[in-house]
Amino acid sequence: MNKQDKKGFRSGFVAVIGRPNAGKSTLLNTLLGQKVLIISDKPQATRNRIRCILTEERGQIIFFDTPGIHKPKHRLGEYMVAAAKSTLQGVDFAICVVDASVPFGSGDEYVLQVIKDSGVPCILALNKIDLISKDQLLEKIAGFAKIADFKEIVPISALQSENTIKLMDLIFEALLPGPMYFPDDVVIDQPEKFVVAELIREKLMNLTREEVPHSVAVVVDKMEEKKSLIKIEAVILVERDSQKGIVIGKEGNVLKEVGRLAREEIETLLGSKVFLELWVKVKKDWRNQNNQLRDLGYNLKDLKE
Repeated sequence: MNKQDKKGFRSGFVAVIGRPNAGKSTLLNTLLGQKVLIISDKPQATRNRIRCILTEERGQIIFFDTPGIHKPKHRLGEYMVAAAKSTLQGVDFAICVVDASVPFGSGDEYVLQVIKDSGVPCILALNKIDLISKDQLLEKIAGFAKIADFKEIVPISALQSENTIKLMDLIFEALLPGPMYFPDDVVIDQPEKFVVAELIREKLMNLTREEVPHSVAVVVDKMEEKKSLIKIEAVILVERDSQKGIVIGKEGNVLKEVGRLAREEIETLLGSKVFLELWVKVKKDWRNQNNQLRDLGYNLKDLKE
């Protein structure tokens, strides 16, 4: 008997939405029980709308990991915000992830208004509760309860896996009986090339500084299996010559470390030895060029030309 034939099997689509650096990707990695999304202490790590699939005996949840909603400063930023907003169309409900360790601000208010305008039911996940006191947490819960009509308010620590099982139970309870949309061995709806490129970009974000992490894109040009290893060729794009120097580093030390860290994680992902070759190229102001964004795989249909 297939999972979807079993009585009580539930399924549905859930948007995970919030401000940059609220912990959305960390939460999804925790719920999925494995790392499938890149994480960084720098905001705006997630640029694409990515479907992550969790399948259990009781049902299947298709999560949409979304870029953080922020005030965009370039065309890429406009795309990211539009992609996050459009995700709310057609989902069963949303999980709004809020960083409980920072004061409530206009950014949070805007995210909540976006969700309210969509009419989608919402569970509020108050994240990073390991960084605040119990009294502060109770004050936060009371404050958010007055702001909007949430289905539930769940205090969690995605990093420490605190209360995440309760959140998962609430998600399944909120879903209706439905089919299994993806095979039970599928965890992410992106090709290996995309995941490899994201892992390289994650290492770059964590090893570089200032504006450089946000000016970087990674394109995997080639992945081919050769005997006992997989050869990967990837190009790192930056916007200025000065950024190219920072990414390469003195005597190539930064690029070498990016390659080492990325290769280790890619080998775990692919279950094979990997030869990783990295190149750095300058594409002037690529974040503001529609043709460049399209070439990098960004779907601009949600943006006004």
